Amino acid sequence: MSIKDCLIKYKNIITYAFFGALTTALNVIAYHLLYDVLKIPNTLSVAVAWVLSVAFAFVTNKLFVFESKSWQAKIAAKEAFDFFICRIATGVLEVALMFLLVDILKFNGTVMKLITNVIVIILNYIASKLVIFKK
Repeated sequence: MSIKDCLIKYKNIITYAFFGALTTALNVIAYHLLYDVLKIPNTLSVAVAWVLSVAFAFVTNKLFVFESKSWQAKIAAKEAFDFFICRIATGVLEVALMFLLVDILKFNGTVMKLITNVIVIILNYIASKLVIFKK
């Protein structure tokens, strides 16, 4: 199989990984600025970083990863609702993990943010592929 064939076959996963990396970077940078620089409490920093990254992820997933181009109100509203519900579930998981790992166990916040994001990205891909942007 040529590189071109691989790119075509795995386009969905490659674009998800690319935009997932950008989303993760946005999430981690926002968290770092809020928590480490501005000294905003951990849980609030996680929540604000999450909101910013989810909004970014919805647009990039819709347009570039799963190529759902329709902006008809009914379709876009359902996708947005499903997307945000799934992200709320993984967001709650992330906040709980960060609370446990940073506030209780006292691990490094930025390192734990990176680790929890890997878990969240995998769960979000599964939800997006099977539930939200299914063809």
